[in-house]
Amino acid sequence: MDLLTLWDLEREDISKLMDYAEFFKKNRYGHDILKNKNVALIFESPSTRTRISFDLAVNELGGHSLTLNHNEIHLGKKESIEDTARVMERFVDAIVARVKKHSTLEELSKNSNIPIVNALSDLAHPCQILADILTIKETKGFKSIEEFKGLKLSYFGDGNNIANSLMIAGAILGMDVFIATPRSYEPNGIFVKKALEIIEKYGEGSLTLTDDAELAAKDADVLYTDVWISMSDVNKDLDTIKKIFPPYQINSALMKLAKDDSIVLHCLPANKGMEITEEVFESKNSYVFDEAENRLHAQKAVLKYLFE
Repeated sequence: MDLLTLWDLEREDISKLMDYAEFFKKNRYGHDILKNKNVALIFESPSTRTRISFDLAVNELGGHSLTLNHNEIHLGKKESIEDTARVMERFVDAIVARVKKHSTLEELSKNSNIPIVNALSDLAHPCQILADILTIKETKGFKSIEEFKGLKLSYFGDGNNIANSLMIAGAILGMDVFIATPRSYEPNGIFVKKALEIIEKYGEGSLTLTDDAELAAKDADVLYTDVWISMSDVNKDLDTIKKIFPPYQINSALMKLAKDDSIVLHCLPANKGMEITEEVFESKNSYVFDEAENRLHAQKAVLKYLFE
């Protein structure tokens, strides 16, 4: 199977992934799950956490990783994505790809018979959100994912791939998710529709899209943000963003509306002073570096899950 979006998973799948991730966090070395397995890591854009964590994950599970940057592979340029996929499946056992267009992942999946993992696309970032779930579970002291039900998770800023994936995760786990964005910067409509379908399926949780940051922050258990302009946002004007987005900054005023034991997450890299203040970023409520570390453990869990 593949992991292109979190709606590829059921609640019990996420529970299993969390069990695996917690095991790997306690037992980092000495595994041969990927023995004699080769995993291609494709990066169409630069990366710090994704590249390091996946490279280490593959190698620490006993496999071999092959990193391919955008200028080292003919992915949809001199060679079609279809042909690249058909060639690569002859050489490697899985492809982990950080791509600019989600359609690239779908083409890789359609034209190969090996697992394809979304390491980030313009629409979704499932591996990041699995690390976030692990971080929330740890910091809240939850024994099982059933305890996520009713948790208020609020996202502030641009309705990007993180916002899209948080909606899906919240729907699967029964959380009350608030997405606070300026008007016309809402998350992708397909992901909104899918999240609402999953909420109806499980009969738990809720999704609220709002332009009211204070409403989202009130009594929040988790406050989450991301950069206002991502690497792929070539059409966004910085001056316009600086005028529209400041009400969605996670700062001390917004934090006062949340629960006292609320936690702050950011997928990094952060533009401190824009989407989050230095004060909040460095506060006792901030778990951004635990969150970053958990990428390694969550991605080991994904690889084990896909090769079971």
